[in-house]
Amino acid sequence: MTAYFKLQFIMTKRRLSDGYHPIVGFLLASFLLLVFVGFSMLLFDKTTFATYAYIIMSLYFTSKLSEIRRNDFLKHCFGNQRYRKLRILENLIVALPFVIFLIYKQQFYPIFFLVAMTVLMAFLNFKTTYHIVIPTPFYKKPFEFTVGFRNTFFMYIVAYGFAIIAVIVDNFNLGIFSLLMIFLTIFTYYFKSENEYFVWSYSLTPTKFLFEKIRIAVVFSFYLCSPLLILFSIFYFDNLVFILILTFVGYLYLTMIILAKYSAYPNEIDMAQAIVMSTTLVFPPMLIAVIPFFVNQSIHKLKVFLR
Repeated sequence: MTAYFKLQFIMTKRRLSDGYHPIVGFLLASFLLLVFVGFSMLLFDKTTFATYAYIIMSLYFTSKLSEIRRNDFLKHCFGNQRYRKLRILENLIVALPFVIFLIYKQQFYPIFFLVAMTVLMAFLNFKTTYHIVIPTPFYKKPFEFTVGFRNTFFMYIVAYGFAIIAVIVDNFNLGIFSLLMIFLTIFTYYFKSENEYFVWSYSLTPTKFLFEKIRIAVVFSFYLCSPLLILFSIFYFDNLVFILILTFVGYLYLTMIILAKYSAYPNEIDMAQAIVMSTTLVFPPMLIAVIPFFVNQSIHKLKVFLR
């Protein structure tokens, strides 16, 4: 088991460094830790349902380790007894940052529940992706939303539930959290690069291709955000300007992620691009410079595949 965790540590370190000097990976890991702590502080300061959201997020990340084929492979490598110990350990490692922060907030009963559920999930194996055909409001060409929505539809159920609860208990901050939750889910649709055929099939110039991708993303993300925007415009009309500004900023970040994806195409987003995008989270005005930079990079990369 020691060799397994050493291998996981080395693989994680390599992903963070991504061919750059190890100090880059250390800096990025430190930055991600600061983002996690900052997000956690903001969540607990601004919402009354932060503890429940925290437990859901922790169990969501832990559930990714319960995929059947992955665990069948581990069971074959380690045998039943060592396999159970390994699964409990890696589940607890994933939950550890959440547990530490809950200790800091002195949320002891939620800690017991979270640890118990985390250990229990080490004994459960299930598919993390399903082949159930779920109707979507998206047509087939922009596969990111068709595939992404079917894989993450439960996140929208949770987000819409938070929004309804926010209105019932008159907690505007929880409502904003539900809107951010939708945008963060949509962002994940553009982290993977598609096959070159799906780019070539558009038969557009690189500029028109990027415009089409961004247009589709904005329109379809509006479909998913519109129930919350309508709900908040009715019950939080005084804050409507702030809500619209936040939505616009969400579209800017979505645009940046799409452009970053194609600036690295056909490879996936590398560490340098991830650092640039992470910096915009700290200083959003940087988007004014980062978006044109990614536009130029994307056009250069797409010229190989588009006329």
